[in-house]
Amino acid sequence: MPPEMVLFDCDGVLVDSEALTADVLCANLRRHGLALTHAELGAMFLGGTIMGVEAKALELGADLPRDWVDQIYAEIFETLGTSVPIIPGVHAVLDALDAAGILYAVGSNGPHRKMQITLTKTGLMDRLAGRIYSREDVAQPKPAPDVYLKAAADAGVAPERCVVIEDSPNGARAGQAAGMWCLGFAAETDAALLAPVCDDVFYAMGDLPGLLGL
Repeated sequence: MPPEMVLFDCDGVLVDSEALTADVLCANLRRHGLALTHAELGAMFLGGTIMGVEAKALELGADLPRDWVDQIYAEIFETLGTSVPIIPGVHAVLDALDAAGILYAVGSNGPHRKMQITLTKTGLMDRLAGRIYSREDVAQPKPAPDVYLKAAADAGVAPERCVVIEDSPNGARAGQAAGMWCLGFAAETDAALLAPVCDDVFYAMGDLPGLLGL
């Protein structure tokens, strides 16, 4: 049976921003004395928050200024504002959900400003306006379930009638903790990392309507 609501993570699920953000983070941290590869960065921080990156980088010996969070967000926003691609097939998935009368929303650990940039750049903002949720809106970021529970509650949909689409184990744990069905999007993330914390894993956005029973 199709769900009543689909809840999408943003980065890596709707917009292909992960690699661009990783480029900025790796270059910045290197300037502050911490050299990490993209793989190491992803293993430590995928699906987390910038504040979490800051705490771990300091623990690993990075010499970060006190206003590092503001500085790195400024660098990330500038990069994403130049160019960020949409994940192929997203518009077709949203079209299918609209045709089936299924609600959808976005739940992200990123700030609203970041989503405003990436969703506008990819032409998704108009479709998602009023249905965009950030960790800024809730008490705890993922892996806590708060952002997904808020989105479902605002729509009047029971958690068990929701499906979460995530590309990180951290986000998938949030969906699980919310009592929602969770599908792992493994286009860029190692499926072996997602499988233990997801109900199913898929590799192309075009496969999602079939998985949802549409």
